Amino acid sequence: MFRANWMFVSVKQTKPLVVFIMIVSLLSLWIFLPTRFTNSAPVGYYLELPKVVVKNLYKLDTSWPNFPEYFSGQVFGVAVDPVADIVYVAQRGESIPKILMFTEKGYFLQKWNTTTIEMPHGIFATNTAPLSSVWVTDVGNGKYGHTVKQYTQSGKLLQILGTPGTPGSDLNPLQFDQPAEVFVSNQEEIYIVDGDGGLNNRLIKLTNQEIAWMRGEKGAGPSQFYIPHSITKDNVGRIWVADRGNKRLQVFDAASGEWLGSWSSCFIDDAPYSVRLTSDGKYFVVAQLNVNRILFLLVPSIGDIGPCLIEDTIQLADDVKPHLVDVSRKTGAIYVAEIGARQAQKFIPTNKK
Repeated sequence: MFRANWMFVSVKQTKPLVVFIMIVSLLSLWIFLPTRFTNSAPVGYYLELPKVVVKNLYKLDTSWPNFPEYFSGQVFGVAVDPVADIVYVAQRGESIPKILMFTEKGYFLQKWNTTTIEMPHGIFATNTAPLSSVWVTDVGNGKYGHTVKQYTQSGKLLQILGTPGTPGSDLNPLQFDQPAEVFVSNQEEIYIVDGDGGLNNRLIKLTNQEIAWMRGEKGAGPSQFYIPHSITKDNVGRIWVADRGNKRLQVFDAASGEWLGSWSSCFIDDAPYSVRLTSDGKYFVVAQLNVNRILFLLVPSIGDIGPCLIEDTIQLADDVKPHLVDVSRKTGAIYVAEIGARQAQKFIPTNKK
């Protein structure tokens, strides 16, 4: 009897207490919850996004080229001869010239009539006396595909690296599978990123046509890649790779291939598709295809690469799709190959006329 009465009294006394607790809880939510949503959440969100800076270091040269109608396909790559006044543009499409040549003033020079290029991806121009040449990576599946090829200025084939028409991973004989880009140093060392979505995810250095070192396999760890897409060398002997699938830049010692670090904080919203060094050596020029943006990243001094710092941006129009870029050592101009816009554009330093 006593126990039943105790239970009855407890339930009756608990109801007002429950109501009081509910009222206090609702008042607390009304007071504090808006503050949490308006302050804490956005702060955490924006801290993770890359800082968008506009310093206007470069401006569009609207007069280049003089005759844009020469672009007749999807423009994938662009290369500037470091000495001669030549800009090479690589494009894809049926029954069209794969390489076009312009001057830096925008005058059309000529087109290549070669049939040895199927699907150009990357293109790089060198000028080491007495030979000026152009290197093209070919991701086609025909008899000339899966190769890196060297041409004269006028488009005469000089040599082929890789096994034409046969994708693979072998090193002897050397094979590629959709090689994305090639970079040739002033010392004629050849760096190749092999793996625009194919079997391979690797970085290869060739010296005197022999493999000096190789780094990479598919993965997200140090020295691993997922679609290595572009490559450049800075002025203190470091190789920078646009690791597209992993949304980062990785950096290696050019002499030894030692992994030196990576940057990912600048690429939260889109991957780096292309990387080049400005003519003054101060910035990396990075294309981001999906957000139609060009980034200018501060080049770190020798030693620890530190954090990734965005110094400037160029926001392009929607659906322009900047793919690969190159820089003129003579004028400092930046040339952008644009898949979506089916054109190449030129940007010049704002401190130059």
